[in-house]
Amino acid sequence: MQQGSFVESGGGVAARVKALRLALNLSQEGLARRTGISTGTIKRFEKTGQISIDSLLEIAIVLGYLDEFNRLFSLKPAAPATAVDPIKTARPPQRGRIK
Repeated sequence: MQQGSFVESGGGVAARVKALRLALNLSQEGLARRTGISTGTIKRFEKTGQISIDSLLEIAIVLGYLDEFNRLFSLKPAAPATAVDPIKTARPPQRGRIK
């Protein structure tokens, strides 16, 4: 993934979090108090999209989006048996190969 696309998606998440915060009539300070995250971290996140995964999880909990966050990396349903190549599915990969 290119750095630019990650930063842009992070900004999109931050904008959605800000919109949710405002829809709940929460100030940045109120969100910070409810999550245990500093107000400065909330401000930086809304401005730059940069935040730790732990802090993002705390925000997701407070805003009621933990279930959606948990589904982010859930396994997709298996493909039909006719479309599966038995050689490729014999053993799941143990590590990524792209550097």
